[in-house]
Amino acid sequence: MLEGKNIILGICGSIAAYKAATLVRLLVKAGANVQVVMTTDATNFITPLTLSTLSKRPVYSKYFRPDTGQWNNHVELGLWADAVIIAPASANTMAKMAGGLCDNLLTAVYLSAKCPVYFAPAMDLDMWKHEATRDNINKLESFGNILIPPGTGELASGLHGEGRMAEPEEIVAFLTSDIKKKLPLANVPVLVTAGPTYEAIDPVRFIGNHSSGKMGFALADELAALGANVTLIAGPTAQTSKQKSIKRINVVSAAEMLDACLLHFDAAKACVMCAAVADYTPVTVADQKIKKQDGGLNIDLKKTTDILKTLGTQKRAGQVLVGFALETQNEEQYAIEKLQKKNLDLIVLNSLNDAGAGFKNDTNKVTLIDRYLNKTVYELKSKTEVARDICSKVIDLLKK
Repeated sequence: MLEGKNIILGICGSIAAYKAATLVRLLVKAGANVQVVMTTDATNFITPLTLSTLSKRPVYSKYFRPDTGQWNNHVELGLWADAVIIAPASANTMAKMAGGLCDNLLTAVYLSAKCPVYFAPAMDLDMWKHEATRDNINKLESFGNILIPPGTGELASGLHGEGRMAEPEEIVAFLTSDIKKKLPLANVPVLVTAGPTYEAIDPVRFIGNHSSGKMGFALADELAALGANVTLIAGPTAQTSKQKSIKRINVVSAAEMLDACLLHFDAAKACVMCAAVADYTPVTVADQKIKKQDGGLNIDLKKTTDILKTLGTQKRAGQVLVGFALETQNEEQYAIEKLQKKNLDLIVLNSLNDAGAGFKNDTNKVTLIDRYLNKTVYELKSKTEVARDICSKVIDLLKK
């Protein structure tokens, strides 16, 4: 959920500021771009050098940088951010936010932000319970700001009670969950297949194809970025997922992919079957390496089970099943036949006759045909962009 997100972490003057180092580290580890903005008092609790080292960005605490004479533009920062997290949020800063006061860079960024703003309060028990603090929190929430509730425990004063800033791990989990629930495929279970299958001839040889898995992995990443709970069944490939939430299941043969699909198909709301599954497999597999001999070698082949057709016969109402057709002739005719024979909701057609399309390339050129025979033709795009187009169509089909 946080991969590639631009996050401003605002830090106020509080003993809890020491936790900011861990928070920055966790956000960066999750793939976020983190820009730290501190109040002047916050620099007394944790050094900008520490946070700059962890975030790999300069830390801002004033409107101007005396060393360069440059202006830290609060408007640009507010526009840059996908989310602002103020943690720790002191009683003083929350009062300024609630009242629209703007006497430092952090509050100026807050007033300029166009994105969701999260705040994690940190203060002593009596300050937390004070009516003024409660009023300020209610006002901030009425503005649309999102409270990350404090925990209960030992406080800096020695008292025990509520007011302790949420732990960094809790803040990251809260942020991730809140972002995900607002996405169009939030928690929708989706099954994706990708890559080739290898059909063994003997312990060292196999029948395979040129599929790299790039398109399937791009689809899995995009679906996960849209909030889906993605299960990715991958044939032999060197590809890796960008989205850490993806559950990956590695298989080798068509039979193994079939078993994995049948195991997870029923739970899936949408299935995007992008793998290039072998149509044939050897009747027998030699136990030992077949030695080279004079003359030819004949290998008897049998058809593999058609995974897409099998799933099409089991598809229930409300499920969306997507197939792919890579053709070299009569492309549209064959794609429509496949769409109808296999009970698909959408077929993604591409042709090896189109430059830049097909296996191994970083680009693809596709035509989408849905079950109503609506056709959309796209220009050559990166596979990441193609994945976005396909996922947009999947979202539309899920709504019908």
